[in-house]
Amino acid sequence: MDDASEDGCCDFLESINYPFVVNLVRTTGLGASNARNFGAEQANGVYLIFCDAHLFFEDYWIDNLIEPIEKGIADGVVPGIAPHDKPNVIGYGYTLNLTKFKADFNGRSILKNGLEPAETPFLPGGCLTISRKVFDEIGGFEKGFIVWGHEDIEISLRMWLFGYRCYVQPKVKILHIFRKSFPYKVTATHEDFNLMRMAYSHFSDERIEKCKKYIRSPEKADQLIKSVLDSGALQQREAYLARRKYDDTWFFNKFQIDF
Repeated sequence: MDDASEDGCCDFLESINYPFVVNLVRTTGLGASNARNFGAEQANGVYLIFCDAHLFFEDYWIDNLIEPIEKGIADGVVPGIAPHDKPNVIGYGYTLNLTKFKADFNGRSILKNGLEPAETPFLPGGCLTISRKVFDEIGGFEKGFIVWGHEDIEISLRMWLFGYRCYVQPKVKILHIFRKSFPYKVTATHEDFNLMRMAYSHFSDERIEKCKKYIRSPEKADQLIKSVLDSGALQQREAYLARRKYDDTWFFNKFQIDF
């Protein structure tokens, strides 16, 4: 998926004769969630694996990554993820940092049984595998998000609330080049919109009010909330509440997140 890049970064894919099929799909700036959804529509495998472009892999990483799904343990799985220049600093899935309402990596303490798969609150979107069946059942990544922000938190939360299971597979480690800045424009408004759309879709009224305090431009809060509501967030909320198996209080209690 080449979502409107301007630097020719994907052109090489059209000039190499791979021993397997590589389909380069170019889009016009759909944003992180919908570019992934569009890519999933073009795929026809039993499993979907969403990967950032700037990753390094080890042998048999796919085999080991899908193992918990094939065994019926998990529905979505991520590997351990380490910076490419600090390969021993490994994160095992995401938790929630409530200082700024952002994802932070879990430490090794989340692993209860050595290198056995372990539950994680959130699946980092930089390398995430999910069965095609479950992806279709939950409706893919959030379709109402704009540009970038919270897409991996939201899909993980939705999976748990709908009764699916998110796991980290510590037998797999990938190395990630973490950029210091975005090669495309991401604003606070983009992230705040996505946060509030997620909140109105899933959270109790009390937690929605807590989320409003994270809006980084308070003077724009009223217009931002109006935009979120105009985007159909309340209609989506109604559909999700009718569908889900657990509520958001169950989720935060399960993972001991005081929110």
